[in-house]
Amino acid sequence: MFRRRQPSEDFAAALYARTAERARAAELYEACGIPDTLDGRFDALALHAALVIDRLRHEPDGEALSQAFFNAMFRHLDLTLREIGVQDLGVGRRIKIMAEGFHGRALAYRAALAGEGPTPLVEVLRRNAYGGRPPDNAQPVACLEAHVRQEVDRLARTARTDLIK
Repeated sequence: MFRRRQPSEDFAAALYARTAERARAAELYEACGIPDTLDGRFDALALHAALVIDRLRHEPDGEALSQAFFNAMFRHLDLTLREIGVQDLGVGRRIKIMAEGFHGRALAYRAALAGEGPTPLVEVLRRNAYGGRPPDNAQPVACLEAHVRQEVDRLARTARTDLIK
């Protein structure tokens, strides 16, 4: 309560806000077919957050910075659940489920992007990025795959200080 905030916490909070903004881009819902529902929005956020965390891990203080980002994200999700009326006793349980879902998705995205494992990125996206309702048509998933690859490239080329711009 009385501890000083670390500069990395401020950076992580700003980066989380920027990431959440990118996860709400209309293109994701219109062209890429992610459902504009609570589940779909969480999946879009989880996808973008996983990409950012993987980028942060390349920094010298990457583990601490990625943990600060994760903490900022789940503080925000906790507040969001409370704002939409989830009872106090249910928030902790839902946050736990969301954290486990995020972790599983992040691992699947990381493996697919690295070409590790048997599942290609397009299939990992189909299973994880559509709020439980993947599109029947392959075009939206291909659009999302292209978006993800562009996002990974953008993040890799962006200096740390420019990530929050």
